[in-house]
Amino acid sequence: MSDISFTGRAAVVTGAGAGLGREYAIELARRGAQVVVNDVGGTINGIGTSHAAADQVVGEIRAFGGEAVASYENVATVAGGERIIGTAVETFGKVDILINNAGIVRDKTLVNMEEESWDAVMNVHVKGAYCVSQPAFRNMKEHHYGRIVMTASGAGLFGNFGQANYGTAKMALVGFTNVLRLEGERYGIKVNTVVPNAATRMSEGAMTEEMHKKLKIGSVPPAVLYLCSEECVDSGMCINAFGGYISRSAILTGAGVVGIETPEQVRENWHRIVSMENPVFHNSLPEMVTSILDNDLIRKG
Repeated sequence: MSDISFTGRAAVVTGAGAGLGREYAIELARRGAQVVVNDVGGTINGIGTSHAAADQVVGEIRAFGGEAVASYENVATVAGGERIIGTAVETFGKVDILINNAGIVRDKTLVNMEEESWDAVMNVHVKGAYCVSQPAFRNMKEHHYGRIVMTASGAGLFGNFGQANYGTAKMALVGFTNVLRLEGERYGIKVNTVVPNAATRMSEGAMTEEMHKKLKIGSVPPAVLYLCSEECVDSGMCINAFGGYISRSAILTGAGVVGIETPEQVRENWHRIVSMENPVFHNSLPEMVTSILDNDLIRKG
C-alpha cells in the first residue's frame, strides 16, 4: 500500500512549538503538507509569550525542505483565531487540516481553585478550539474538504484527581466534535478527537519515571496523522493513543427501563437502569430520542 501523503494540503497546528504539537507539525511537513506552526510561546501554565518556540519548529521544517510559516497568535480570542487561519489562507491559499492542540494546565482541587485558573484553562482549550475552528470551518466549506482534530484527555473521559478545570474543558471538546461532525457531513469535513497520553512538559510531575519511559511521544502522531488524511472517512471518533496502543472510546447508552413514573420505581429498577449490558451507540440527539420514543414498550405504556 502507498504511504499516506499530504502533498497539496495546508495544515494549521496550534500549540505546535513543543511536545505533541511540534511532532504533528514536523510529521505533516515531512509528508508534504504546508504547515502553519502556531504557538504563543508561553509557559505550560499559560504565562508569557515568545516567538522562539514557533520559529524553531519552522526552522526545523525548512531545514529538511518542508514548507512552514510561524504564527504567534493567541488561540483564545476571535481575532487571534481569524489571524491564525488567515495566515494559512494568505500563505497557502486555503486550510485543509486543523489540529486543535494548544493547551495549558493549572491543576488544583475544586475547593482550592481560583476563578482565574478555571477561566484560563477554559479559554485556551474550549474557547480556543471555537476561535480557530470557526474560520477554518468556513474555509473548508468553501472547497468542500476538511479534517479537524480536537484534543481531549482521559482526565475528562475517565477522571483525574485535581484536574476539574482541565477535565471539564477536555470533555467539552468531545461534545464540540459530536456537533461539528453533523455540521460538516455535507461539506466533506471530518471532525475527530484524539485522546493522547505522552511524556511531554504538560505531563511532568503527573507521571512516574517508569510511565514516562513507556509513554514515548512518538506513539501518538500516527493516529493523528491518519485522522488528518484523506483516507480517514470516519467522523465523530474519539481515539485513544499512547504507548503504541490505539483504541476508540465512545459514549454508549444502556438498554434502560421504560414505564418509570415514580422515584420508588427508579429505586426498584436501579440495577437495570445503570446496567451497561448490550449498550447502544447513538449518532445524534434526535436519533437517540426517536429510537426510545418509537420503542414498542413505550407505545404500549
